[in-house]
Amino acid sequence: EEPHGAAPVDFLQELPSYQSARRRRGGTQERRPALQGTAGSHGTAARAPLQRRDEWTDRPAREHPKCMAEKRIIRNSQQADTEHLSRWKKWRRTSSKSLKKALSEIKGLSSYLVLWRHDIHSIEGKFGTGIQSYFSFLRFLVLLNFIIFILMFSFVTLPTIISKYGIFNSTVAYVSPKNIEDICTIYEPSGNKGLVYFYTYLKDLLSGTGFLEVTSLFYGYYSIDALWISMMRYNLPLAYLLATFAYLALSFLWIIKRSVEGFKYNLVHDADPFQSYCNKVFAGWDFGITDPNAAQLKYRSLQYELQTDLQEEKLKQKIAERTMKEKIRIYSLRIFINIIVIAILSGCFYSIYRVTVFSQEKSNNADNADSLVNLLVQYLPSIVITLANFIGPLIFSILIGFEEYTPAFEIKLTLLRCVFVRLANIGVLLFSLWSQISDCGSDKCKPCGYNYKLYPCWESDVGQEMYKLMIFDFIVILAVALFVDFPRKLLVTHCSCKLIQWFGHKEFEISDNVLEIIYGQTICWIGTFFSPLLPAIATIKYFIIFYVKKIVLIHTCKPAVRPIRASSSNFFFLVVLLIGLLLAFVPLGVSIAYIPSSKACGLFRNFSTSWEVIPDTILQFPTGLQQIFFGIASEAFAVPFFVILCIVMFYVIALAQAHKRMVEQLREQLVLESRDKMFLIRKIAEAQR
Repeated sequence: EEPHGAAPVDFLQELPSYQSARRRRGGTQERRPALQGTAGSHGTAARAPLQRRDEWTDRPAREHPKCMAEKRIIRNSQQADTEHLSRWKKWRRTSSKSLKKALSEIKGLSSYLVLWRHDIHSIEGKFGTGIQSYFSFLRFLVLLNFIIFILMFSFVTLPTIISKYGIFNSTVAYVSPKNIEDICTIYEPSGNKGLVYFYTYLKDLLSGTGFLEVTSLFYGYYSIDALWISMMRYNLPLAYLLATFAYLALSFLWIIKRSVEGFKYNLVHDADPFQSYCNKVFAGWDFGITDPNAAQLKYRSLQYELQTDLQEEKLKQKIAERTMKEKIRIYSLRIFINIIVIAILSGCFYSIYRVTVFSQEKSNNADNADSLVNLLVQYLPSIVITLANFIGPLIFSILIGFEEYTPAFEIKLTLLRCVFVRLANIGVLLFSLWSQISDCGSDKCKPCGYNYKLYPCWESDVGQEMYKLMIFDFIVILAVALFVDFPRKLLVTHCSCKLIQWFGHKEFEISDNVLEIIYGQTICWIGTFFSPLLPAIATIKYFIIFYVKKIVLIHTCKPAVRPIRASSSNFFFLVVLLIGLLLAFVPLGVSIAYIPSSKACGLFRNFSTSWEVIPDTILQFPTGLQQIFFGIASEAFAVPFFVILCIVMFYVIALAQAHKRMVEQLREQLVLESRDKMFLIRKIAEAQR
């Protein structure tokens, strides 16, 4: 029987998968160990169906992957088995089924409570999942800002309003004259008094000055130091600071949670070009599309993506064949273009800096405080930042064509430059404000630690700048929709001029719209510390923008024929949003821990910086608890914690690499299995001859 038993083994050893595994191990192996391993694997494989069968017997009949007739037989057998159970087991099974059914119905009903559920599904059906992801992202920002508003209002604004009406006993933050000079405590908000024109109210509404400056919208309104509820003391400065940390942590964790799924998708689907082609050909169609025009557009989009992939492969081959002379020419050209980009960015940053300094110096002039010129001067930084956000990306998109990158890398580099110019402009504005606040030339800061003459309550001034950026950004979005998009649609529809027809309908650029709202969200994160009710304005703003963008999309725009593939995934949106959040950490950290707090307004006037409320609160704890907190803040705890964190990080990285290698091996196994099938089919065909 040995020859008869050896023949199938010799035949199986001719399979491509066996030959590949043999080459990978780097040598020959004895037949008997291989056979033993095969027998062991057969034993394991034999036990696996039994385990699966036991798992399926406990599941409902509708979850079995079988036809309806077989499901009915399974259901009848399960019902017959329940007759032999005890009353307790019958009651448990019935209760479990009822609970599952109730939870399923509640989940189905809760789906109808999702904001803009029908609108987003309608957009997805007409324009595909790419544009739908933008509106889903906009809905996420509405919910995020609403939760931040609830957080700040509940722990900061509401206790302050209650104390103003005398419902609870409260104490006002007071600076002792022994600790500071009297000149530092003078703060006279420009609130409107007497008979005021309607124009003045409109100006105050746009600039955040006048009657708005003395409302709960800005930091200067909050002057309560503590609130007494029965015998409990509510520390409002501590609550203000902890609420700030809470909304930043909430935003960070929520973004990370939503981006994990996209990261897993990118990690697993980072496939070779062949698999990318297969995904586009066999799984690239969006079956949620119901509109014929959208279907035609999706067809052209897939065609463009395949052409782009082929073009990239051709360009990579061309890059590999470049001579040394061509490489020197291209690298020299790229260096020159990057110098131009740096010069453009430097010009934008310097313009913002000079305009901010000019605006801050001239807007405080009492001679023209109520004039239109003063309003224009106050909005100069916002206007210059908006122009920089418009002109910079336009120039970058022209320059990138001369650098001879692959199309995919061109898109990534252009988006990276656009993100940088938008978010860096906010940073330059804040740096300009800080340079004015901390301008200590000629002993301006000597009494108070900051420029008290120009900024008696600098936190409210920074809040007003963030408020103006938010309002002006909203006005620009509405103005573009009303005075650019709709007139362009009318001209293209009713005018036969060749020049106008060449412009055509506006394309709905997903990346530009996403960067637009991320820019506004970064302003909201930074400004919430200086203007606690700014998230409420951001919520209303994004709520209106949703309907504005929806009307613009349906009536004036067409989706981009050449969509950016990175923007079709929410992962790209969340990564850029995370960059904006990390940028917001820097100015908030400097404002809280470095710049002296105003002595004329706010909750932190008793402290040299806002951060000092934390150690001051810890000093009021019992001695044992103080030692624990100070031990956590010491180097003896920080160094081991950092080492452990590094070890955990290296472990997670190693685990991710192992999973990636496993995915690659499974892909290779799929390829080898397909070769084995082809080999077996060829052998069967030869045997039939």
